[in-house]
Amino acid sequence: MATKQTEYSESSIRVLKGLEPVKQRPGMYTRTDNPLHIIQEVLDNAADEALAGHGKKISVTLHTDGSVSVDDDGRGIPFGMHPEEKAPVIELVFTRLHAGGKFDKGSGGAYSFSGGLHGVGVSVTNALSKRMEVTSYREGKVAHLVFQGGDVTQGLKVQKSSAGMRTQGTTVRMWPDAKYFESTNLPMVEMTHLLRSKAVLMPGVTVELITEKSKETQTWFYKAGLRDYLMQSLTADPVIPLFEGDGFADASHESFAEGEGAQWCVAFTEDGHPIRESYVNLIPTSAGGTHESGLRDGLFTAVKSFIDLHALLPKGVKLLPEDVFARVNFVLSTKVLDPQFQGQIKERLNSRDAVRLVSNFVRPNLELWLNQHVEYGKKLADLVIKAAQLRQRAGQKVEKRKGSGVAVLPGKLTDCESKDIANNEVFLVEGDSAGGSAKMGRDKESQAVLPLRGKVLNTWEVERDRLFANTEIHDIAVAIGVDPHGPNDSPDLSGLRYGKVCILSDADVDGSHIQVLLLTLFFRHFPKLIETGHVFVARPPLFRVDAPARGKKPAAKMYALDDAELHAILDKLRKDGAREGSWSISRFKGLGEMNAEQLWETTLNPDTRRLWPVQLGDIDFGSTEKLITQLMGKGEAAARRELMEIHGNEIEIDI
Repeated sequence: MATKQTEYSESSIRVLKGLEPVKQRPGMYTRTDNPLHIIQEVLDNAADEALAGHGKKISVTLHTDGSVSVDDDGRGIPFGMHPEEKAPVIELVFTRLHAGGKFDKGSGGAYSFSGGLHGVGVSVTNALSKRMEVTSYREGKVAHLVFQGGDVTQGLKVQKSSAGMRTQGTTVRMWPDAKYFESTNLPMVEMTHLLRSKAVLMPGVTVELITEKSKETQTWFYKAGLRDYLMQSLTADPVIPLFEGDGFADASHESFAEGEGAQWCVAFTEDGHPIRESYVNLIPTSAGGTHESGLRDGLFTAVKSFIDLHALLPKGVKLLPEDVFARVNFVLSTKVLDPQFQGQIKERLNSRDAVRLVSNFVRPNLELWLNQHVEYGKKLADLVIKAAQLRQRAGQKVEKRKGSGVAVLPGKLTDCESKDIANNEVFLVEGDSAGGSAKMGRDKESQAVLPLRGKVLNTWEVERDRLFANTEIHDIAVAIGVDPHGPNDSPDLSGLRYGKVCILSDADVDGSHIQVLLLTLFFRHFPKLIETGHVFVARPPLFRVDAPARGKKPAAKMYALDDAELHAILDKLRKDGAREGSWSISRFKGLGEMNAEQLWETTLNPDTRRLWPVQLGDIDFGSTEKLITQLMGKGEAAARRELMEIHGNEIEIDI
């Protein structure tokens, strides 16, 4: 019986409007294991008011009917008509994606530093709530409106405040919709930790949690919080007194906007589970990010400088950032004018400048402190040197297990100095000129470079015992330290010389072809390296944008992977007030056009690069093998033509 063919035409394309995208794909916008994150979105707005200096108290109430309300004494959400949208502003905030007061970061903006930046948060909360009630107090008036499933069911009602009524603030009460969450039970440990941390990061602001069922009220208030907070959380005694400090840019700072900077408290301990918490504009970044990298860089540079100054380093010992950071406990609160987060739930900061921002303030502070307290400095140096010695001994044990008959390393390989396999990386670089830039720009301690001449052999149909006839592939195998093998073999990976094997090619079509050829080599002849997570693809940018100074923001260099990122950068510059055409755009024809500094900043630096892990994902080995045979097999021209006919419309051609 003939089956009906699914028609693909103009009418097949569906445009999701309003809050529909959130309801269709809630996981793209929030955590769906429980409703805590949609409550946090409202809490973050209240915290932003306090951060801007307009509130002194935030209350969260857990009601007996399962609803949660967040109340603050900030300025209240404006409820007048929006000049362009012709709808009440308070309604737009809760019903439109990308509508909010956090986009304008200039001197006339409502918020200079805020955690909210996408204008998405509370509209997501509204979309995923059965019901939401919002009350705003401002300018001697009270405004109230009600939503159900994201839609307005009781329109805006505004009345004058009566005598004795509060004059400012916002109350949002929400009933999370169970159908969007695995569980509607709130994780109370996470909830109390979140509220306590808000109080710690906002000295002078009271934060309270009221539970109606048990009639309990928990209150947090800190006059100066980071030090007390960290001391209460530590599970072991610090080696030296807590190191705390802060640093913020003033109006004359040449690299950062006024007010950008960080506050920190750091403890070094010999044992116990490390306490590590970081925040950006009061948003908890549980997955860390570039601000934590800046803290690590600042601490390492300062400690290494002290050790070098006092000649404390034993012969043969080399320090790495991880030796300093391994036993660090910290609370870090960073202020960034226009933070870039990874994803809507903002668990990780991606802003590249945050590395320099935090490092530039932490390093001189710690250097000064260590040289003012030399005895404590020597205690810390002792802890760090012991960590380095332990790491190096572990690396030497691995070396001995390799045995003596190791093949001579290829002459083109510029090896790294460290023997720590887990920390070492090798970059397989397209072309000698790019290889030269990579050698100069790399971290000599842990990054090796192997330049490849031209296109690598297509090895899909090459017998394993004939692989080494090709010089390039012979060099790759010897440099990596693992013999070629099949998917069902159990190769000896103890000879592996690098924890990461990174393919680094141009961002153009030829570069993509070289990537495919190398991935074919690894999939066919080194599959266990992919299976164990050792193969990566580096993503160099295709464009550089030289942006002019705009408002509080200084002139900057920005990099874009592709056309989409380039357009996003240009849109952002326009929003920041940059005059059309005041920027210049450079296209990198290849890696060889980048100097060593640019290649380090964009592609080699672990804190700012983009490195894709190569994984099989959900596709089984057999299916992947069949597909690669169609793509790479010599006798598969007809199958390839069929693939191109089916999927040709999905590809953008680079001419």
